[in-house]
Amino acid sequence: MSVVRFALLIFVMLNAVGQPTPVKRERFQNSEVLYDWVSNGRGEKLRIFVTRPKNPAGKVPVIFFVGWLSCDSMEYPDGETDGFGALILRLIEQSGYATVRMDKPGVGESQGYCAQADFNSELQGWRAAFDSMSKYQFLDSNQVIVLGMSNGGGFSPLVTGGRPVRGYIAASSWGRTWYEHMIEHERRRLTGAGKSAAEVNDGVKAFTQFYNLYLNQGKMPGQVIAQHPEWRDLWYDAPDGQYGRPAAFYQQLQSLNLGRVWQSVNAPVLVVYGTGDTVMSRADSDAIAETVNGVHPGAARNYVVERMNHLFEINKKFDDALVPKLLTWMKETLAASLRNSFAQPEDRQFRIIVQPLQGAT
Repeated sequence: MSVVRFALLIFVMLNAVGQPTPVKRERFQNSEVLYDWVSNGRGEKLRIFVTRPKNPAGKVPVIFFVGWLSCDSMEYPDGETDGFGALILRLIEQSGYATVRMDKPGVGESQGYCAQADFNSELQGWRAAFDSMSKYQFLDSNQVIVLGMSNGGGFSPLVTGGRPVRGYIAASSWGRTWYEHMIEHERRRLTGAGKSAAEVNDGVKAFTQFYNLYLNQGKMPGQVIAQHPEWRDLWYDAPDGQYGRPAAFYQQLQSLNLGRVWQSVNAPVLVVYGTGDTVMSRADSDAIAETVNGVHPGAARNYVVERMNHLFEINKKFDDALVPKLLTWMKETLAASLRNSFAQPEDRQFRIIVQPLQGAT
């Protein structure tokens, strides 16, 4: 190597040291993205993503997204890499609304360690992100739709801190106890694994005891297995957690009373479910609508899509009809709420009437 080439190589290497790696970001035709931070109770800084339509005419409605259970980012710089991303990105581009998302502790640029973050610290972050909307002058805080996906749809009313919103969408979600959800999930999993009916029954009986000790009695999965070695072959995850989250996360989910949460909701609700969902069951989703309608008849509707899976896909392709359906419901719900803003207070509570979507019940 010549002296000149060697000197040039050293120059390039020295200039590369300390240079931050560019972060790949989302790009939108109709919206721009603002990047900000909120903090949870542990003092961890959490990244939030706020989008606003380009050249908005005054304040705009906002969709507040509440995300899933896994340690995956809500930012999609590579486009529609999964169904959740397709839903988020299309709503940003097509709605004309602002949106707000957050990356939970330890995900993306957010501080912390997701595999050790419990549910309570995550919920603190969601609430901080919701509260942060008040600082953005282009957001209409009186026109908020909360859209929760998967796990986030079940607890989404908790993120508002009691502040009124115009509607909730719970997509591929749950409204029962986490214990009930997991027992039914294990039955489906064992059946899908080709176990015989007798093996499934034996497995479910063992899992009812296992999850009672784990979720209700506060034991680690490994402690349960040590206490009951006969269940060792049934357990398929970590000794101190499940699905990449700590045991405390699920124990705190189990401690929630989603019946109380949803019966306190005072806004229209759309529950989205696909019959091909192998993560959440129809009973998980129906529980939300049944609870809301038990207090406010007709306030909640089910939108059921045949063969659609947990990620809103049919035959491995995102259901193109879903976003237009959701936008129709949002626009009608927001328009109805605006009309009701001129009603007398005692008449406001449930004068909102949204025409049923095709396929909704």
